[in-house]
Amino acid sequence: MAIDLQQLQALQVGDSTTTLQVPAISRTTLALYAGASGDHNPMHIDIDFARAAGVDDVFAHGMLSAAYLGRMVTDWAGQERVRSLTVRFTGITAVHDAPTCTGVVAERFEEDGETRLRIDMQVANQQGDVKITGQAVVAVD
Repeated sequence: MAIDLQQLQALQVGDSTTTLQVPAISRTTLALYAGASGDHNPMHIDIDFARAAGVDDVFAHGMLSAAYLGRMVTDWAGQERVRSLTVRFTGITAVHDAPTCTGVVAERFEEDGETRLRIDMQVANQQGDVKITGQAVVAVD
């Protein structure tokens, strides 16, 4: 459920967004994402191919974790308030990692007649290893 407008307008630098905890990435998750996205890169779904390439196991599509960040922001602020979303991949999300998405208000500013918040976000696994960083800009009025 999205935060209500009054709560959103009251947010200040340093305040946190809601957290999105995702279940551990399974092979089924990877196969379903490959089918839905059309990204059938064997590094994500074929353990023999991954091992032949020098890694121990398959790993999650980067855009799957990016989608989790998008889900966190839209669930929290509402899709209609999102003005931009950028991500940077910083690590591999392994099969069986349990991603946690978090965000913190980094800036409050005016642009195009709107008050907006810049949110610094990240996806980390259960050990706290950051896999993606990003920013979202959200309108608050």
